[in-house]
Amino acid sequence: MKSLGITPLEPAKVLKTRVYEALKEIIGQMDIYSNEEPRRLDERALGEQLGVSRTPVREAISRLEQEGLVQNIARRGTFVVRKTKEEILDMIDVWAALESMAARLATSRSSDGEIAELRKLYTTYDSTEETRAHIDEYSETNIEFHQMIIRLGKSPLITQMSDQLFFHMRAIRASTIKERDRLSRSVIDHIRIIEALEERDPYHVEQLVRDHALELARHVDKFVDYLE
Repeated sequence: MKSLGITPLEPAKVLKTRVYEALKEIIGQMDIYSNEEPRRLDERALGEQLGVSRTPVREAISRLEQEGLVQNIARRGTFVVRKTKEEILDMIDVWAALESMAARLATSRSSDGEIAELRKLYTTYDSTEETRAHIDEYSETNIEFHQMIIRLGKSPLITQMSDQLFFHMRAIRASTIKERDRLSRSVIDHIRIIEALEERDPYHVEQLVRDHALELARHVDKFVDYLE
């Protein structure tokens, strides 16, 4: 077979990337806002769990620190960064603008099949009682819903910009979904958004998505005291 001129991947670089991606996924799944204290990362424990030495873990943590996801505090260790309420509210405002525009673009750029996949997320939630019974599962569905809206817009720049916000948006959505019956409101809002997408109504879906995000901002501003 004729050589394609592909340079073999360097095992060390592949390992560094995999460890970085694994740590980012681990941190992304953490509940970082329900507790008052920030979550501490133990390099040794993480290395043991991932089956690697501390060196690639340390390098991955350094990369995550450059991205602003973790912070190394002298003589204390490395901690997952928690944003202040003011910072979170600012992030939600920016997310509202990005996601609502992605939804508007989706009305002309996404296929019927892609929108149908969005509706499939809700086929198992026939009632509020059913949703409450599977709150943790619904929380993940809620997060996936917003990711899909961004993808349906098919704008690389919106995707790139929203990725920078998603880590903390995911965490704050996960910690607030169980508060003050936001769950039932979430289901209703999402179904209306799906219907507007199916109707290919750019103005309506943009408004619905923006209002949905800003409602989260109002909730955080009024009720989320643990971010002070």
